Amino acid sequence: MRTTLQKTADTAHSWYIVDAAGQRLGTLAVRIARALSGKHKPSWTPHIDDGDFVVVINAEKIELGGKKWDEKVYHRHSGFPGGLKTQTAREIHDKHPERLIEKAVRGMLPTNRMRDVQLGRLKVYAGAEHPHDAQKPQPLF
Repeated sequence: MRTTLQKTADTAHSWYIVDAAGQRLGTLAVRIARALSGKHKPSWTPHIDDGDFVVVINAEKIELGGKKWDEKVYHRHSGFPGGLKTQTAREIHDKHPERLIEKAVRGMLPTNRMRDVQLGRLKVYAGAEHPHDAQKPQPLF
């Protein structure tokens, strides 16, 4: 028996759509990260980028459990002394609801050179409208 490895020329990127309304952030991020990395395909190979495009709609209707809206804290630093900025999940959601999903999915992907390429295939929209109808995205789950 021979093991066949997938080649980069053999990859095909499909389009999927996910409705985030009423779904938990962590569970949704895991499923999206698997689709972006291509692990849901039987032809998955670690060194080949075989992931698919994922369009997420209704990001403003995402859910967090318990007190996480006020207790989950995101940090960023400007690089200057005293430049640490801290925001809660509710503050980020009020200004940019799509960033919560982007940050969660980024944390689920491996830290390597393919992460930015895979995140480039993630399209998140706060409302129900998106400009990717021409690609005919299929429901992911």
